Amino acid sequence: MFESAAMPVTVGGAQDAADLSRLIAEVLVAVGSGSPSAAAIGVWATALGSVGDDDLQLDEAELLERIAAQERLKAAAAASQARYSVLLETRIRERRAGGDEAASSSVESGDTTGTRPRVVDPSTEAGQAIALARCESPSRGGRLLGLAKALVHEMPHTLNALAAGRINEWRATLVARETACLDVGDRARVDEALVPAYARGGVGDRQLAAEARAHAQRLDPAAAVKRARRAVTERRVWLKPAPDSMAVLSCLLPAAQAVAAYKALCAAADSARVCRAEAPGRGPRAPQGGDGRTRDQTMADTLVERLTGQGRAGDVRIAVNVVMSDAALVGGSPEPAALAGYGVLPAQIARDLVLASSDAALRRLYTSPTTGSVAALESRCRAFPPGLRDFIALRDQTCRNPWCDAPIRHHDHVVPAARGGPTSAANGQGLCERCNQAKEAPGWRHATTPALRHTVTVTTPAGHRYRSTAPPLPGVREVIGHRVEFPGGECVFHTAA
Repeated sequence: MFESAAMPVTVGGAQDAADLSRLIAEVLVAVGSGSPSAAAIGVWATALGSVGDDDLQLDEAELLERIAAQERLKAAAAASQARYSVLLETRIRERRAGGDEAASSSVESGDTTGTRPRVVDPSTEAGQAIALARCESPSRGGRLLGLAKALVHEMPHTLNALAAGRINEWRATLVARETACLDVGDRARVDEALVPAYARGGVGDRQLAAEARAHAQRLDPAAAVKRARRAVTERRVWLKPAPDSMAVLSCLLPAAQAVAAYKALCAAADSARVCRAEAPGRGPRAPQGGDGRTRDQTMADTLVERLTGQGRAGDVRIAVNVVMSDAALVGGSPEPAALAGYGVLPAQIARDLVLASSDAALRRLYTSPTTGSVAALESRCRAFPPGLRDFIALRDQTCRNPWCDAPIRHHDHVVPAARGGPTSAANGQGLCERCNQAKEAPGWRHATTPALRHTVTVTTPAGHRYRSTAPPLPGVREVIGHRVEFPGGECVFHTAA
């Protein structure tokens, strides 16, 4: 299997259509069997990721065949990842049971202070490791592990459909989500009942989720009610960036409350537009209302005004941190700024934000003239003082764990204070709650690495290393050399970051 799957393929344009088609077919067989090594998978990835001269001559039929085959390959790889993820958690539990936890506790802490690492659930540690390996956030890594366990242990038909390319990973996720409230026996019955849907194909996301939901509610209606009541406790509000310096403020509410809130905004917007349009001195009401705003714009402004207590939506009174260079603030430089909790803003938008505020306060951050890194702060106390907490939050912007962009909740010592780690900017990092807890698992190590910007290296118990570098501040330019290896040589190029 290995020899045929890792067949010689010339990367960069020499493979013909028949060679690549055979490669995809053999990769599908090998991935489905679960036997290929990491090296073989790496060869396939290199070959499939290349674009050759022959590709430009393919006709529509061959292009569609390759797209379909590669979609099947993605599904088969997802099924294989699910199996490997479950095995990974098993190996972590075996390591814990073998006494590694006690050894790591004594080695890592030195037992000099009487403190021991916090107990971290093996599932949490496995989810963290999977997230790093798949370049995903820790929360998504946990969800992927949960999906893998459900497919491998409770839903074999759905797993087989995924391995065969009948469904993709997202549709498998929908089925697992709709049956999460069932016990193992009922979930297995729903899994079996969905086989005809997998076999006939052509079933979209909504239809497949609806079928799974209907089967689940017929088998255990009480569980569906219990799940709906539990969902009320998960109500929340969150913020995520949107294009063009906009953001999406979302909330998860009970259906009745959400509908009532939406109707209240509609009624308030309609009333405000009517009042403005009928005010003395105005003509007949225009489609946008008397002040030129559309109904949607009026609703959005009403929401901001009611939440913040402002008279006008544009009067932002709640403190926000905008980080920008002095040249961008007063010199007209186009260097983008950074809005804490959001991300990058165009320089002119940031200047408009500052000028629109009647009580804006300026705070200076000093950077090294040679490296562009922010100046260090030091404190003798174990807890980070407010000024240093603000400094770390402005430097890191989001959670510093690789591929996690969750908001910062904890200001953490890279080297724990119990092991002599200082309370300093260099030894501090901003983490979300989940990542801060997961790093306490036995065998996990965080350490700062010398670099132009603050860099933390995360080492897993298996020895894999991942780096996290603080994002550059506005106005900072540094030249970074990148080395890219390819068959037959390597290339080094430089970019400004």
